[in-house]
Amino acid sequence: MLNLYIVNGPNLGRLGRRQPEIYGTVAWSEVMDNLRTDFPNCHLEDFQSNHEGALIDYLETLVDREADGVVINPGALTHQSYALRDAVAALTIPVIEVHLSNIYARESFRAHSVIAPMAVGQISGLGIDGYRLALLHLVSRVDSGS
Repeated sequence: MLNLYIVNGPNLGRLGRRQPEIYGTVAWSEVMDNLRTDFPNCHLEDFQSNHEGALIDYLETLVDREADGVVINPGALTHQSYALRDAVAALTIPVIEVHLSNIYARESFRAHSVIAPMAVGQISGLGIDGYRLALLHLVSRVDSGS
């Protein structure tokens, strides 16, 4: 069984209620229920915080766990958190960065990610499907030994 982790940054705890025209109307609990159904052979654990330090602390715990991969949506920390970038860089497992909206089609400051160079890939603009696609890639990557 693969151990995969989903880490969500600031404001993603209000998914489904916050700016539904950008982020959709599905609550995070429903997203996780669907992902657990879609990936029955994976242990999926999620964590969300509005606090940079809490996200870093959580990522650091993955070093000592049998983690196989991480999907991270850093929210607004994507664009300026070098501390979060360094925490992602310290991981020895594949990380995929996900954004619900197309960060390249929004305000210009959102088009730069300090996290992306530390990730094996980035998915942007596909809504909640981005999480599913990221997990599919991690499962495939781990199964193939890449």
